[in-house]
Amino acid sequence: MQYNQFGDTGLVVSRLAFGAMTFGDQEFGGFKSNVSEAEAREMVACALDAGINFFDTADMYSAGQSEEILGRALGKRRQDVVLATKAFFPTAPAVLHAGLSRRHILDACEASLRRLGTDYVDLFLLHNYDSITPLEETARALDDLQRQGKTRYVGQCNFSAWQSEKLLATQRQLGLAPIIATQVYYSLLGRDIEREIIPQAREAGLGVMVWGPLAGGFLTGKYTRDTPAGGEGRRATFNFPPIDVEQGFEVVDKLTEIGAAHNATPAQAAIAWILSKPFVNTLLVGVSKLSQLESNLEGAKLNLSLDEVQLLDSLTQPSKTYPHWIQWGHPVAARAIKEGWAPN
Repeated sequence: MQYNQFGDTGLVVSRLAFGAMTFGDQEFGGFKSNVSEAEAREMVACALDAGINFFDTADMYSAGQSEEILGRALGKRRQDVVLATKAFFPTAPAVLHAGLSRRHILDACEASLRRLGTDYVDLFLLHNYDSITPLEETARALDDLQRQGKTRYVGQCNFSAWQSEKLLATQRQLGLAPIIATQVYYSLLGRDIEREIIPQAREAGLGVMVWGPLAGGFLTGKYTRDTPAGGEGRRATFNFPPIDVEQGFEVVDKLTEIGAAHNATPAQAAIAWILSKPFVNTLLVGVSKLSQLESNLEGAKLNLSLDEVQLLDSLTQPSKTYPHWIQWGHPVAARAIKEGWAPN
């Protein structure tokens, strides 16, 4: 296992992180968890043995079962890992049990700690953006959690660049501890973050955690023009995240070709492509079978050539949106610095 510094923090994290969304047997948001506690323990042990030191869950996953199972599976090894959880989505029918209000954040963190069987989490994440609650209220609640020792760091998931920067600006203005992480969707079929989110994250020194590297299983290779439903694949019942299917078929064909050249699967080639990106600190893998985890671990060892990376890049290169297509930087200084040239 290889490791990266997590943003501008002193944390050193494994390039692969373990996502526990599949633990349990409950349905949430259209997704059905399907990993028993016995299977989860085996997966966690395998991940730890392979050198993974970052584990991620959320209070909404399988109605809290994910946190309970993960906490028990980590056991005494909890002190050896970075443990992250999240809050935002409803955890009970009443309207108060959702969002990023002070009340819900504090209650959600306490409940997560009980389920995880720990006194603190290393990273407490806002699972989504709350358009109702003032950012000042959310920021103060996060700061209180840190001051109370219930979380070491705080971060956000699925924020736009301006939302992330606005939260940081609020924290700076109030003299509060800032967010240090962003968790984002990124795959060969979903590269929107390259436009705004990654530049903002790098400027702010945020650690970047990627979820959905296989586009909900589409890039495993089981979804093809001949088998568009993928047999019993996850996307047959949980068609998420949204993708361009025709583009996806082209990408899977090329991943299959490149993977074969390395005696690897399309999924392993897709993981290797993401890990070739210097802005990715850690990549979350969520699995429903031990064999899938073992395959993902092999993908982390795969090194694609520069030509292979550039070829995959070209298949799904995001188009430039305004104002990016009209921004050229300094029209003279850049050339002078690069080529030693300057006008008379």
